Amino acid sequence: MFLEGPDLVFLVFALVKAVAVALVVLTMVPGSVTAERRLSAWIQDRLGPNRVGIPFTNIRLFGLGQGLADAMKFLLKEQFVPASVNKLYFNLAPILAMVPALVTVAVIPFAPGFDLRPIASWLATPLHWDEATVQAFQISGVVANLDVGLLFVFAVISLSVYGIILAGWASNSKYPFLGGIRSSAQIISYEIAMGASVVPVFLVTQQLNLGKIVEYQVRHGWLAVPSFGEGIVGVFTGICLAFSFLVFLIAAFAETNRLPFDLPEAETELVGGYHTEYSGMRFALFFLGEYAAMISASAIMVTLFLGGWSLPLPWFNSLPMPEAIFGLVLPSWLGGQPMPWWFGFVSVGVFLAKILVFIGFFIVIRWTIPRFKYDQLMSLGWKFFIPAAFINIFLVAALVLVKG
Repeated sequence: MFLEGPDLVFLVFALVKAVAVALVVLTMVPGSVTAERRLSAWIQDRLGPNRVGIPFTNIRLFGLGQGLADAMKFLLKEQFVPASVNKLYFNLAPILAMVPALVTVAVIPFAPGFDLRPIASWLATPLHWDEATVQAFQISGVVANLDVGLLFVFAVISLSVYGIILAGWASNSKYPFLGGIRSSAQIISYEIAMGASVVPVFLVTQQLNLGKIVEYQVRHGWLAVPSFGEGIVGVFTGICLAFSFLVFLIAAFAETNRLPFDLPEAETELVGGYHTEYSGMRFALFFLGEYAAMISASAIMVTLFLGGWSLPLPWFNSLPMPEAIFGLVLPSWLGGQPMPWWFGFVSVGVFLAKILVFIGFFIVIRWTIPRFKYDQLMSLGWKFFIPAAFINIFLVAALVLVKG
């Protein structure tokens, strides 16, 4: 046979990981929409969606079925196409807006790995555990483990602007066209600052592999949190990395067109911006693409600056712990022993919890800060964030050189 034994196991697990990651992202998108509606209602002191629950019953489930009702509405709504549009690019644009966010998460490490040998031994007859079989059942916690994963992320992220530009141009309408032009200028501007903000991460970790960047943070601490125990050089390096995190966070708002950077779809000026002429499932792809981009941006920030799947606890990362803390003797199972097989699944939960914190932050900012004027938006990017990000690169490079 073409594939058998360990090779077949590897292929099956790779497909399972790819499908699982895609399903998690696609499940989090409607969940994020529902969370935004509930949080915005709480911030504005109103009820929000609280009716839709289980059909044909009086069970409302606090309105959690609203996302499913919206999905059905998008699926059943008429796919109206204006007569004056360029149909090829009009249909292609929503796909280009959605796909990059899904492709990006393929290189994000969501766990240190999974040792499935106990499960395999329990489900199947006794296996011959040669070296190839052992490696087949020790699954990495990433769909595609690329040594240039960081470059891959930025290459794919840059493609999302094409969907918005095509939507604005192909609609053959002034409001979508203005939204597309705004978006192209905005994303190009803040993409420079975002790219420059991750160069200090590369300088400090000497890695472009996202999994190894997480491993570096496991050993040395999260990059977004300055360390005060490594001398004056380490303190200044930590402050510069924390500033990189701040620049990346603000640029992520601009890249995902979230308030206060939602000028491309400003309802008060452009009706709806680049997706004004869209309806039905085509509009839903733009709508879902924004939330999927928000999820992928959160995952990238967690990976680069907040330790990915790790926690700042030595025993959580299988590192040695002291015998006692504040005079309290620690139990033996906190002594840096190898973690059990289910630890990989716990790490996935930690990773998702960090992403949910960022999503909540995105939502709260949307409903608390007013929209920038367009000149303010561009001035902030070109006159402050881009110069500050490049100055930060030179400072980190000097500190790394001094540290040796």
